[in-house]
Amino acid sequence: MNEKRILLVEDDVNICRIVKLYLENEGFVVSSFEDGTEAWESFLKNKYDLVLLDLLLPGLDGYEICKKIRETSYTPVIMLTAKGSLEEKIKGLHLGADDYITKPFEIHELIARIQATLRRRELDHEEIENKEVNRIEYDNLVFDIDAFVIYLNGELINIPRRELQLLQHLMMHPNQVFTRDDLIEGIWGLDFDGEDRVIDVYIKRLRKRLKSKTKQRWAIKTVWGIGYKFEVDKNV
Repeated sequence: MNEKRILLVEDDVNICRIVKLYLENEGFVVSSFEDGTEAWESFLKNKYDLVLLDLLLPGLDGYEICKKIRETSYTPVIMLTAKGSLEEKIKGLHLGADDYITKPFEIHELIARIQATLRRRELDHEEIENKEVNRIEYDNLVFDIDAFVIYLNGELINIPRRELQLLQHLMMHPNQVFTRDDLIEGIWGLDFDGEDRVIDVYIKRLRKRLKSKTKQRWAIKTVWGIGYKFEVDKNV
């Protein structure tokens, strides 16, 4: 793991102590906090490879911290919480969390989730480095593959990693229709752990983020009864 640094934010002292112990035994460098505000301050001052984030915290709660992280960083976030409803999971993913694990959890499952998330991040970078084409461009929308960022009308748009992966996949296959399962398998494969409804959430968020006042010759279209496609004018 080359001493990957993890920010652990958990107000249950016992859980925090046990998780930190196991992660350090796996070779991770762990900084732990029980207060959300203190954890956020540490995130701003230090470089972390992944954040483990409880939701119910003193100071800033987990949702607010996740939102703040996504405003400035693509650092992976795994939420730890006793709230296990689908609505709560979608809310966390909607804010940009990469994964979600419900308490009580097996520590070995948590470690596996962390390793899978970090592995996906490394594969993202490897894929970008191996691309022969450095950018995808349609009209006013430009995907800079090397930097893994998106520009709309020349302006950098802050989009979470999973939504960017989805957008990149769609842009690389213009006018091709994908089912939710096609997208999940083609982008994340076996590393995806969640409901296919999450794709709908990502699409909705992408449309909102990429809404432009100027007329554009592309659109993320819903193909009713099937799925989605990145529709472009054939003359673009």
